[in-house]
Amino acid sequence: MTEGKAEERKIMIEEVETVEAPHKVRVDDAAPETGERKRDYLDGFLAAKPTPIAVGEPGGDLYDAIIDALKEIFDPEIPVNIYDLGLIYGVDVADGGHAVVTMTLTTPHCPVAESMPAEVELRVGAVPGVGDVEVNLVWDPPWDPAKMSDEAKLELGML
Repeated sequence: MTEGKAEERKIMIEEVETVEAPHKVRVDDAAPETGERKRDYLDGFLAAKPTPIAVGEPGGDLYDAIIDALKEIFDPEIPVNIYDLGLIYGVDVADGGHAVVTMTLTTPHCPVAESMPAEVELRVGAVPGVGDVEVNLVWDPPWDPAKMSDEAKLELGML
């Protein structure tokens, strides 16, 4: 708009007798020049059975049992389990049930710095199907509250 005057707009209207129908695309139109495209390309996908999850992979029975065991260990100073607290950085399960747990603590001066890794080793070792257990205690990257699950934050009133 210009100062003090309303801008006038006009819409042009054109009357026509008929409108040509739009072209409809067909699967045949999209077929590549070199080969023929199957009409139902999902046929093989829908018939395929899902691949089973290995027991030691995330979602597998043994892996899930180890995570459940870790969720039973609580930090003595914070009323949240060590898994939801974000102290577990990784769980790897190899053939034969060899489990490697990589974890940290809230601080190197934590009063359970000596006993917590041993408790993790005992609890994970008690899971049926687990053979040897190796616990790697790391300090890099350092733990911070952002590593906690939403459940843990809710429990501590941080959400």
